[in-house]
Amino acid sequence: MLDAVSGALRLSAAERAHLYVLAGLRPPCADLHADRGAAVTPELRQLLDGWSPRPAVLRDRHWNLLAVNDAAETIYGYGPADHNCLVTFFTSARHRDAHLHWAAAAPAVVAAFRADVAHAPDDPQYRRLIDELRAMSPEFAELWARHDVDVPRQMVKAVRHPEAGELFFDTTTLAVVDHPAWFLELSNPRPGTGTAERLRTR
Repeated sequence: MLDAVSGALRLSAAERAHLYVLAGLRPPCADLHADRGAAVTPELRQLLDGWSPRPAVLRDRHWNLLAVNDAAETIYGYGPADHNCLVTFFTSARHRDAHLHWAAAAPAVVAAFRADVAHAPDDPQYRRLIDELRAMSPEFAELWARHDVDVPRQMVKAVRHPEAGELFFDTTTLAVVDHPAWFLELSNPRPGTGTAERLRTR
């Protein structure tokens, strides 16, 4: 009924969600496809570029890479062939070798991805991605079978850079309010590790 009222009144997504709240109901999840094909705004690109020399990544709900800054390309090793950060994490030997604690981080990565999938378990794009990863990565298949679920948390990324040496970052995932299916992953040098100093001298 509320959907019918929303349609009749031509309510926006925000107005529709507010109508659900007024009725004492939980608003429906944001449309997974609302941002499909949308261009990354100049403001978001400016934020990514301005975050350098610290890594910054913009991804969508399916973990597809929408944009990365130069620091993320250099430090995390993302290149033109990398279209999905989850696929890269589990299938790129170069990416895996650069991570100092890849095996320790992998369970949390899969648990966070499962939490995203739980919002739309029948979404065909999720199903294709899961099937692809299970076929290509035994590690992903094993972790997926554990059914662990967790929200993305602030985490420490430890990477080995060929010139700057070992670098440590506190990484936080933030939702983009006006694009509900987009997420920013911003990394800051971890205090006391010398990472900030090495970034400045690169």
